[in-house]
Amino acid sequence: MDLVPAGSAGPTPAADPVLTGYAAVLAEVLQVNTVDPDAHVFEDLGADSMVMARFCARVRKQADLPAVSIKDVYQHPTVRALATALAPPPPAPAADPVASGLAEVLAEVLQVDSVAPDAHLFDDLGADSMVMARFCARVRKRDDLPAVSIKDVYQHPTISSLAAALAPAPASSLVQDGLAEVLAEVLQVDTVAPDSNFFEDLGADSMVMARFCARVRKRDGLPAVSIKDVYANPTVRGLASAFAADEAGPAAPDPAAGNAPVSTEVAHRASSREYALTGALQLLIFIGYTYVTGLVFLWSFDWITAGASLVDDYLRSVVAGGTTFVVICTLPILVKWTLIGRWKPRQIPLWSPGYVRFWFVRTMVMANPLVLFAGSPVYNLYLRALGAKVGRGAVVFTRHAPVCSDLISIGAGAVVRKDSYLNGYRAYAGWIQIGPVTIGENAFVGDRAVLDIGSSVGDGAQLGHASALHAGQSVPAGERWHGSPAQPTTSDYQRIEPADCSTWRRAAYGAAQLLTALLVYLPVMFGGVVTVIGTVPQLAALLEPGPAALRSATFWEFALVLSLVVFFGGILVRFLFVVAASWVLAPFLKPDKVYPLYGFAYSVHRAMQHYTNSKFFITLTGDTSYIVGYLRSIGYKLAPVVQTGSNFGMEVKHEVPQLTSVGRGTVVASGLSTLNATYSSTSFSVTRASIGANSFLGNDIIYPAGARTGDDCLLASKVLVPIDGPVREGVGLLGAPAFEIPRTVERDSKFMRMAHDEDFPRRLAAKNRYNLGTIGLFLLARWVYSFVLTVVSMTALDGLAELGAWAIALSTLGLLLFSVVYFCSLERTATRFLGTGPLYCSIYEIDFWQRERFFKFNARIGVHRLAAGTPFAALLWRIVGLRLGKRLFDDGHVMAEKTLVTIGDDVTLNAGSYIQVHTQEDYAFKSDATTVGSGVTFGVGAMAHYGVVIGDDVVVEADSFVMKGEEVPSGARWGGNPAVELAGPPPPLPAPAPREDDQLTTQSQEDVMDLFRGNGTSSPSPAIPIPRRSGRHRATQRHLAGSR
Repeated sequence: MDLVPAGSAGPTPAADPVLTGYAAVLAEVLQVNTVDPDAHVFEDLGADSMVMARFCARVRKQADLPAVSIKDVYQHPTVRALATALAPPPPAPAADPVASGLAEVLAEVLQVDSVAPDAHLFDDLGADSMVMARFCARVRKRDDLPAVSIKDVYQHPTISSLAAALAPAPASSLVQDGLAEVLAEVLQVDTVAPDSNFFEDLGADSMVMARFCARVRKRDGLPAVSIKDVYANPTVRGLASAFAADEAGPAAPDPAAGNAPVSTEVAHRASSREYALTGALQLLIFIGYTYVTGLVFLWSFDWITAGASLVDDYLRSVVAGGTTFVVICTLPILVKWTLIGRWKPRQIPLWSPGYVRFWFVRTMVMANPLVLFAGSPVYNLYLRALGAKVGRGAVVFTRHAPVCSDLISIGAGAVVRKDSYLNGYRAYAGWIQIGPVTIGENAFVGDRAVLDIGSSVGDGAQLGHASALHAGQSVPAGERWHGSPAQPTTSDYQRIEPADCSTWRRAAYGAAQLLTALLVYLPVMFGGVVTVIGTVPQLAALLEPGPAALRSATFWEFALVLSLVVFFGGILVRFLFVVAASWVLAPFLKPDKVYPLYGFAYSVHRAMQHYTNSKFFITLTGDTSYIVGYLRSIGYKLAPVVQTGSNFGMEVKHEVPQLTSVGRGTVVASGLSTLNATYSSTSFSVTRASIGANSFLGNDIIYPAGARTGDDCLLASKVLVPIDGPVREGVGLLGAPAFEIPRTVERDSKFMRMAHDEDFPRRLAAKNRYNLGTIGLFLLARWVYSFVLTVVSMTALDGLAELGAWAIALSTLGLLLFSVVYFCSLERTATRFLGTGPLYCSIYEIDFWQRERFFKFNARIGVHRLAAGTPFAALLWRIVGLRLGKRLFDDGHVMAEKTLVTIGDDVTLNAGSYIQVHTQEDYAFKSDATTVGSGVTFGVGAMAHYGVVIGDDVVVEADSFVMKGEEVPSGARWGGNPAVELAGPPPPLPAPAPREDDQLTTQSQEDVMDLFRGNGTSSPSPAIPIPRRSGRHRATQRHLAGSR
C-alpha cells in the first residue's frame, strides 16, 4: 500500500471536471499555480470574502460549471466539498423541451449565449423583476411553452424548477380541445391557443368566463368548470391539466358536508287559497296590534296631561313611559311562550295556520325594543327570557334576534359580532325548517357571519367575518375557520388581551342603561310629545270638540309651516349633532389601548358608533362628490382627495370615523362596513382601518382593521378580506376565502382613461350639477312625505275626541297605505315609468347619473321589511315593476332594479338575501337582467349577480354568491362564494313531524280563535324563564397617479 506524506493532497479523481474546474478558477483568482482541493479556503489559503466573491463571479461565467454563491462557499469551505455539494445530477435520458425552451428565451432576454438550468435567476444571473417580466411576456408568445407569470418566477427561481412546476400534467387532449372549442364559441373567434391567458391575452372578463363555465357544464364530455377554477388556471391547457390531476387524485372533502337537519321530503306547495287566507289573517293581526298601540298611547296621553305641575308631568311621564316600555318588552316574551312553548326541531309548511303562529312570534320577537340593547347584559337577559341558553359573560352584538330561541346555545365567554345571523330557522322549499345553532364557550363569531340550522362552533373556536356555516357544518373546538362555506384557516380574528370585567360591572352597566331609558329617554319622548301638543295653541285646539279641522285653511297653513321647520330644521340640527358627537367623543378612545367592557370608554365607543352612522346623510350625499365632505366632517381621513364624483356609495358604516382612512383615488361602492374595533368577552380596543390608494371596493364588504391589502387592489363584492399573509397590491381579490384575480380587463380601460384625460374636469362638473339636482329632488320628496305625515298626525289628534284609539289605528293604516303608494310612485317616476334596462357605460355618462337618481328614490321606507313573511311583500314588489310568479315567500329580500328581475312561482327568499343586477368596477357601470325559475330557494344572506339564469327547483345555500353570467341548471344545489354546484343532496336527518295543528283548516272565526287557544289539546305553556390590474396597464396607471 502506498503511503501519502502528511500534509500532502490525497489522490484526486481526474474524471471529476467540476472539481478540476473549481480548482483552476480559484488558482487563477489567488494568482497561484495550483490549489489543494482539501485546503480550507480561508484558514489554509488565506482568502477572504472579497476574494471568494470574485471566485463566485468567475465560476458563474463558466457555462460548464455549476453556479456558486457566497453562501455555498461558507457552507463548504474546501474545493472538494464545494464540488461534491454542487455536482449536477446525472444527465437526464432526454432533454426537457420545456426547460430548454425557457432557457433559450431567458438567454435572449439576458443577451447571453446560454443559461445554466440550475442558476438562480436573481442571485446568480442578476435579473430583476423588469427583466423577468420581459421573459414572461416572451414566453407567452411561444405556443410550445406554458405561460409563465411573475408569481411563478418568484416561486420557482431557476429554469429547472420553473420547468418542473409548469410541466403540464397529462391532460386528455379531448378535454383540452373541447374547452378550447367552447371558449372560441363564447369569444366568437375561430381558434384559441391552449396557453393564451384568458384575461391578459384573450381580453376576456369575468362575465365572459361565466358564460364559458355555463356552456361547459352543458357539454357531457367536459368536466364542470367554476369561475374559481378559471381564475386559478387561466389557460385552456392549465384548466384541462387541473381537471386531469383532480381525476387522478383522491376527491377533496366537501367543506359543507355535515349532518344537516334537512328533510328529504318533496317541496311543499301551498294553494293560492291558503296564501290569500294567510295574508288576510296577518292583516287582521296587524290591525289589532295598531289598535292596541293606539290604546296605550291614548292612556299615556291622558295620564300625563292630568299632571298639575312640571314635576308632576315628569313623574307621570316616567310612569307612562316605563309602563309602556315594560308592556312592549314583555309582550313578545308572553306571546312566544303562550303560542309556541318551547321551540323544537321541526318543519312548518308555509302559508298554514302553524306558519301564522310562527310569523306572529317572529315579528314580535324581532320588533322588541330590547333588541336595541345588543352588546349589553340586558340583551342576554332578553334572550334567556325567550328560552335561549346564554352562558355567563357572553357578548352578543347582532340585532338579528334569534327567533327559535330554545334551540340557540351561546357558551360562556363567547363573542357574537354585529349583523350575524343565528336565527334557528330557515325557509326551505316551501317549509319553515327549525333547528339548533350552538356556539361553544369562549368561541368567536365574526361580523356578518351566517350560521344555518344544525351548525355549531366548538369551544374556543373561531368563525371569521363574512363567513358561513351551512346546515350541519361544525367548527371543531379550538380551530379557526372562515369562508363560505367555512373551511380551516390560520387567521386569528380575536387578537386582543382580556381585561378585568366582573359580574358587578356587567350588572351596573345594564342597570345604568335601563335607568337612563326609564328616567331620561322615555320621559322626554312621552312627556315631550304631550308638552308640545299642550303648549302649541294650534295643536291644543285639535283636542277640543268641534268640526273637522281639515276643512280649515289655518290647519293646512300650520301643517305646512310645521313640516318645513321640523324637516329642514331637523336636518340642520341632526347634522350639527352628528359632527359634534364625533369630535367630542373621539379623544376618549385611544388607538390600540385595551379597555374593559361595560365602562366609560365602552359607553363612549357605543355612542359614537350609534350617533355617527347616519343613514340619512349617507343616502343624501352617497354616489356624489359631496359625500367626501360629509365623511371628512365626521372624522374620516381622506386627504389628499382625488374627486371622482362617486367616491362612496349610499351605504357606508364604521365603528370609529376618526380611525378610518381611505387612500387617494380609491372608489367604494355601497355596503362597506369598516371594522375598527376588536372584542373579547371582557375587553375591546379600537384600531385604525386603512384602505389603500387607487383601489376599488365592490358591494357588501367587511373591511377589518389590519387587513392585508395595499394600493391598487380590486376587492370584489362579498369578498372575505384577508387579515394575514403578505400585503396584496396590484391584484384583485374575489371570494371567501379570497383568491387573486386580474385587477381589471382591457374592455374597461377606456372608461379609466375618461377619468384622467383632459376632458375629465368638464365631465366631473356636469356630473356634480346633475347630482345636485338629484339631491334637491330627494329633499323635496322627503319633505312632501314629512308634510303628509304632519297632516295625518294632526288629523289623528283631531279625531281622538270622537274615535279614541281608532283614530290612531286608522291614521297608522292610512299613513302606511300612503307610504306604499307614494314611495313606489317616486321610484317609478325616477325612470319615467319605463323601468331600468341593461346598461354598460362610464360613470361620467348621463345614463349612469339617471341610474344614480333611481337609486336615490328606491322605495327604502321599511314597508318591505314590515311586509316580510306576508303575501303583501309580493304585492309591493309587483307595484315597483318586478315580474313575479305566484305565492312568493319573502322573509326580508333586497333588490334595486326590479324591472330587470324575473321570478317564478313558489320561490323562497330568506332574510338578508338579495339579487343585485348591477355592478360598478372603477369607472365602469354594468347591469343586466337576472331570471329566477320556479321553486327556487335563496338561503340566508345569499346573493345573485347580474346576467344570471337560475333554473327551476334550485337551492342556493346560505351566504352564497352566484356570480354574474352564471347559468344554474334546474334541480341543482349551489353554494359557496363564488357559488359552485354542490355534490348530491344535503345529508338528511329524520325531520320531526309537524305539530298536529300546523295544517288545520280555518273555516270560521271560531276555528281561528281555537288555533291561538290551542283548541284545548296542546300541553300547557311552560313557565317563562380578484391580480388588481394586468401588467400592460400598470405603467399607465402609475403615470396617471403621478399626474393627479
